[in-house]
Formats: sequence, structure tokens, C-alpha cells
Amino acid sequence: MGFDNLFSSDINRKKKGPLADVLRPKSLDDFFGQRKILGKNSLLRNAILNDKIGNTIITGPPGVGKTTLVEIIALNTRAKLQKLNAVLSGIKELRTEIVNAEERFSKSGRKTILFVDEVHRLNAMQQDTLLPSVEDGTITLLGATTENPFFAINKALVSRSRIVRLSPLENEDLKKIIERVVHFYQSSEDSHKIFIEVDAMNHLIQFSNGDARNLINALEIIINTNIRPSQKILKINLLMAEDSIQNKNISYDKNGQKHFDVISAFIKSIRGSDPDATLFWLANMIEAGEDPRYIFRRLLISAVEDIGLADPNAIVVVNSCNSAFQQLGFPEGSYHLAHASLYLALSPKSNSNKSIFKAIDIVKSYNYFEIPDHLKNNSSTYKNPHNFMHNDIDQNYLPEKLRHLKIWENCRKGWEKLRLDDFSRLDKN
Repeated sequence: MGFDNLFSSDINRKKKGPLADVLRPKSLDDFFGQRKILGKNSLLRNAILNDKIGNTIITGPPGVGKTTLVEIIALNTRAKLQKLNAVLSGIKELRTEIVNAEERFSKSGRKTILFVDEVHRLNAMQQDTLLPSVEDGTITLLGATTENPFFAINKALVSRSRIVRLSPLENEDLKKIIERVVHFYQSSEDSHKIFIEVDAMNHLIQFSNGDARNLINALEIIINTNIRPSQKILKINLLMAEDSIQNKNISYDKNGQKHFDVISAFIKSIRGSDPDATLFWLANMIEAGEDPRYIFRRLLISAVEDIGLADPNAIVVVNSCNSAFQQLGFPEGSYHLAHASLYLALSPKSNSNKSIFKAIDIVKSYNYFEIPDHLKNNSSTYKNPHNFMHNDIDQNYLPEKLRHLKIWENCRKGWEKLRLDDFSRLDKN
């Protein structure tokens, strides 16, 4: 695939340093991704453009634009932006920045923004040193972290800061980054025409895992190691892409059909209570680079569609594993994918929740039905079951003409069976 002049922004054609730094966006209009929080008229966008940024902690995985966003903030503020790395800085450096900020404001009225990269690496004493200056406004704290700030940072600092979560870049954004890299090389003094085969592009996008830096680095390696001065055209194929990003496109076919077949086999193995097959298909998806968020979405569906009331705790387990995975990522997160999958595979099964669709069809088939008087708001004829022993009271809860309707089709499995047995014992008593 070839690209012409798609970018009009002035990029230094003589590359200095890593390409990811050379191509770093200088404005919000050039910023890739994060449309939900940086779209037009968004609160954060307006705060940056109007120099109203407050204490902010930017969190997200590597390569999604945390440092880039800080650079853009620096270009849109009259405040003095000072940078510290939490790994390399100690109490002394922090105190020096605080004193300088106090002097700067007293002499010129100019405020100070202190950017702390890897802010989660500040120890408790360092964070306590920052807190009074953040509270009294001596400095505006701007932190970046790959960790969950609610776990990794002083609660007092977190409570005084806005948390901005950046997400992995979408495929559309990654494709634009590829276009930007190609444009850079085609517009350089020693220009070369770059073509990327479709399967090579798809592989680069898939295995960059939403990380712009990872994607740019891979392209830089491909181009710099394969381009020749006498060769004005470079075609990037799948083998080059696999070699650059150190991952093989091993599982899914080019048209993506196997993607649906594998996830189908995975869910059917869970439904069939086969833990070995469940792990096999899960491993196939992990090795293929399937998006873990997609896997967890399918597990959430299975937790109520296939397990349902046989084990109401299933959805809690899947949600907990999903939350833990978001904090850990791969490779440790594989444990949580396996834990959730095996829990569902080994759980008793019930699909009685599907009765909701029968109820919806029934409601659609009736144009009108009267709500019984005793069920209406502020009814004087309603009998509260709590006022009767065992909550046992003969009272109809359906419209009169549907009072004998049976919608729920129970499966009598697991927890569902236990509850029905409890009701049966109460009826006998």
C-alpha cells in the first residue's frame, strides 16, 4: 500500500534521535486516539487550550501518548513546566523544585507545573513532601504512570488530582501512524517510495497492541535495515513485519473467519464443561494476539447465558479477573484469563436467563394491559410480604388476564436448584 503527501505539518526531515520522538505530535489536532477525552469541546481539551490545567495524573499503558500529552500541555501554558523522573530524583530535587516555584511566583507571578514521569515510583516520603505544595497551589502536579494511581499513589495526592486514563490506540489510529511514518520517509531528502502489503500492515497493527511507540519502532527497523541508496522503492511484506515486531501471525487466516471459529469453539467448550478444550482454545487466542478485552466480553456473556443462576457468582469472578488483568496485562494476566475461563467451564450450567426474550415477545404481542390496583404506586390494597410469616401471601403480580402466565423456564441446576428446593420446603410447611 502506498501513501502520498497526507501530512502538511512541518517535520524535520533530518532525523535526530528515535523516529518516535521525531514524529511526536506538537498539537492536539495531530494527537492520535483518545477521542473520548480529547475530542472537540471536551473538558480536558478546553482546559489545555485555555491554560486551565489543574493537578492531573495521566495513566495508561506504554505508547498511548502520556508524554506527548505533557509536551502539548507545555506548549499551551504560560506556567513554567519543570520535569522530574521519579526513578532518578530524590527528596533533595523535589524540595529544590518547590523552593524555585515559590521564588518564581513571588518575583514574577508565574506559576509552576511540575511534571513527574513514572510518578508511581515516588516513595511515601517523597509523595508526602509534594503534598503541602500541591495543596496550597505552589505547584501544579502533572504525573504520568502506567500503574493504577488508586493503588500506586498517595490517596491524598490522588484526591487532589484529576485522573486521566489513556486507552490503547484503536486500529484506525495505528493505521494513521503508519501513514505518517511512510510520509516521513517519502518526504525526506533521500526519499524512498514505501509500499506495505495488506497482511504486513494488519500484522503490525495487531501485534503493536495499541502502542504507537512499538509500532513506529518496528517500522523504523524494517525500513532502515532493508532500504538501499540505489533502491527507490521498498515493499514491506509479512515476513519483514513478523521479524520486526517479534511475533508470528500463527493462528488466524487472512479473511478473519478463523477468529469467529476459534471463539465459537472456546465458548462451546465452556458450555460443554470441558476444561482441557477450554484452555486449548484460550491458548490459541492468546498466541494469535486476540484482544483480551474481546475475550473477557465473551466470558461475561457466557457467565449469564450459559452458567446463569446455577452459579450467580460466575459474573463476579469474570469481572474481578478482568479488572485484575487491566492492572497486570501480559504475561501475568494469562492467569486471570485462565482462572475466569476454567471457573465457567467447571461451573454448573443454566440458561434460564434466556426467559427474558420470551417475556419481551409476550410484551410486544399486547397493545395494552392493566396494572393491578394493588401494584400501583401508593396503593392501599397492596399487602407487603414482609408482614407475613415466611413472606407467604397469596397475591397476584401479573396483569389479570395474564395471571396464569409462565415465563421463566428453570433448569434446576446449582444455586438455582437450591433456591427452588427452599421454596418447595416452605410451600409444604
